[in-house]
Amino acid sequence: MFVFTSEAVSEGHPDKVADQISDAILDAVLALDPRAHVAAESFVGPDFAANLGEISLRSGAMPDPEPIVRAVVRDIGYDRPDEKFSFDTLRYENRLTAQSPDIARGVDRGAPEEQGAGDQGMMFGYASRETPELMPAPISLAHRLIRRFAEERKSGRIPWLRPDAKSQVSVVYDGTRPVAIDAVVLSHQTTAEPDIDRDIRPTVEAVVRDELADTGLVSNATKFHVNPTGRFVVGGPAGDSGLTGRKIVVDTYGGACPHGGGAFSGKDPSKVDRSAAYYARYAAKNFVAAGWADVCEIQVSYAIGVAAPTSYRVRFFGTEKGKATEDKAVALLRSGDVFDFRPGKLVAALGLLAPKGWCYRDTASGGHFGRPAFPWEATDKAAALAAAL
Repeated sequence: MFVFTSEAVSEGHPDKVADQISDAILDAVLALDPRAHVAAESFVGPDFAANLGEISLRSGAMPDPEPIVRAVVRDIGYDRPDEKFSFDTLRYENRLTAQSPDIARGVDRGAPEEQGAGDQGMMFGYASRETPELMPAPISLAHRLIRRFAEERKSGRIPWLRPDAKSQVSVVYDGTRPVAIDAVVLSHQTTAEPDIDRDIRPTVEAVVRDELADTGLVSNATKFHVNPTGRFVVGGPAGDSGLTGRKIVVDTYGGACPHGGGAFSGKDPSKVDRSAAYYARYAAKNFVAAGWADVCEIQVSYAIGVAAPTSYRVRFFGTEKGKATEDKAVALLRSGDVFDFRPGKLVAALGLLAPKGWCYRDTASGGHFGRPAFPWEATDKAAALAAAL
């Protein structure tokens, strides 16, 4: 028996504000030129937002980022100037420049199979049978709580909630099976009016209990910590600065799987630290869905400007089934018969240059994995993997 904990943050968390701005700019650029190179970084603070990074378009003019920034901030819910961060009063600065030609020359190779990786590095994909979406339970439940409180705030059912929030869920495991929730931490920004003991704590705990009731993991022993400091009124970028890419564990598997270190938001899919991480999740999820194992972790690595990955590693953590082995999985990945990890091929396979039914800004809050709208969550390769086994 052991306890594992993961956290999630809301769309109004300062770092997530920055991530959403970066990905909204990416969406706008790709709409003009699907082959554009984008590495847009964002910074937010009290009544301030700025963009830095590199963008290169082959066709069309660079869209003005300022209206995009203000629209994102407004959509999140920062619309009150008295809170010291609002879409209509913040000061904005643009420092975006063109991408280095030294990087571009290694990536632009013509045919998809020849496209080189946009950078060196290693990426991880992970899947586990412990939840229906094949995600680790702690991060899945932490994101679920954040989504529920966003609904409560935006619907007006809890009128004193504001956009900034964090959740944390500690799950008790028996082997690979979640058996109980040991503790839940929910810190949510509020207006100044409600009383912490009379209004905030009982209301928030009741919503948490309701949201998690169907898991069967909450008991009388579960501990609840709601706004533990007693006051959370100054929040969002007014309370703490935010930067693109600072919530990479929240974005992925909540610490249940290693992370290669590269952030996702604001990067076009030529950057394999984003696109190959998506494809590795796709492969890992299909291995689990096909019955090779109950848990699958895939590592893949690249050299900048080189199409073929430099290495693969697969781990099943002793959960493999029947004739499945980690060596067989690696050999299958190397063959390219079911999954082709060359950057140009995986980008085409997932439709990453022209998203349909989703956009990159959608990924920037709520986690990049475990959500059915994203193409890397499909299990359409499970039959081929079962046949290969």
